[in-house]
Amino acid sequence: MQDGKYVILAIDDDPDFLEAIRLLLETSGYVMLQAHTAEAGLKIYKEKTPDLVLVDLMMESIDAGTTFARELKLLGDKTPVYLLSAAGDSMNTSVDYTQYGFAGVFQKPIRNERLLNVLKAKLK
Repeated sequence: MQDGKYVILAIDDDPDFLEAIRLLLETSGYVMLQAHTAEAGLKIYKEKTPDLVLVDLMMESIDAGTTFARELKLLGDKTPVYLLSAAGDSMNTSVDYTQYGFAGVFQKPIRNERLLNVLKAKLK
């Protein structure tokens, strides 16, 4: 938490997506940190310890999101990490995303109401 607000780290290589998520999160009372690569996201994570992470599956490499989640798992971290993917909804039924360390998957583009409901439920 920062100043009584939950901190969300969003990792995505799409600046427009990050700006849209920032507007949603900040107007909803959250603090958002951002990174454009999994590597930069890991560095920010270690410095700021956010309360929840949203990470895109495909950025600088095709599985950058799963690599990020694996790194957090190796650190023994329990922060909820949600995967962002254009294949999100189909992944919910065809892949056990928990084996990769994800708390869930969001289909891009994200439905704002669904994201806010998940945040509220996870960050009590």
